[in-house]
Amino acid sequence: MADDAVLKLLKARLPARHATAAVKHFRDAVLEYQKREWDDASAKTGKFVEAVLKALVVHTSLPNVPTAGRAFSAGTCIDRLPGAQGFDDTLRLTIPRACRFIYDIASNRGARHDPDEIDPNEMDATSALNTSAWVLAELLRYAQKGGDLTQTAALVAGLMRRRYPFIEEVDGRVYFHVLDISARGVALLTLWHRYPGRVARSELVAAVKRHRFTENNAQVAVTRLAGAVDDDGQGLLYLLIPGLREAERLVEKAEQRSA
Repeated sequence: MADDAVLKLLKARLPARHATAAVKHFRDAVLEYQKREWDDASAKTGKFVEAVLKALVVHTSLPNVPTAGRAFSAGTCIDRLPGAQGFDDTLRLTIPRACRFIYDIASNRGARHDPDEIDPNEMDATSALNTSAWVLAELLRYAQKGGDLTQTAALVAGLMRRRYPFIEEVDGRVYFHVLDISARGVALLTLWHRYPGRVARSELVAAVKRHRFTENNAQVAVTRLAGAVDDDGQGLLYLLIPGLREAERLVEKAEQRSA
């Protein structure tokens, strides 16, 4: 899952507790936004900011800046982080400035707007969430130590990917409650659901069989993914752009039917 890959990278350089909290709050913000719960989405980005600031304070070992209990203050963290000499400017200056913007929206959601305005809270939530995604991408870039920026973008996109009511995951097993879906469609959606991660060929076969297709149907369906996937030579498949687009068309069609 994208969440696991992001956490693995963040934990390599940032405190695990706060990195885990940041990813959780970011994911929660995305889910609230997708439900059109604008105020709740903004509130979750505020929680995300708090977790990020705590992670940065602990990582930079800033003295006399509380990160727990009532003594914690986001404003104090933002004001003090520029003094963390010897650390990347993105940690000291850029991310704290972005956090201040997000936190201002989260702390004053709906309070600054005329009630006659059109969807002001949606605009606030959109700005806060997009800026939070940028902050997360910057943290990943820092954690990767100059690694693959394409991977960073893919991981953040994975976290932002919408969750749908016709997709259900039970103990790691995914189900697609979609009418008239083919065996190949199940395989494609399974790869899409796990994107940007790879999926073992055997796992794809098992996913197809869970949707009441035979072993032979499942094997043939996975074989017919050629051209839509990259095989690493060890049976681990990655969804290529043509396959990603095909899967997104299936998702769009399913969403229209469930509307």
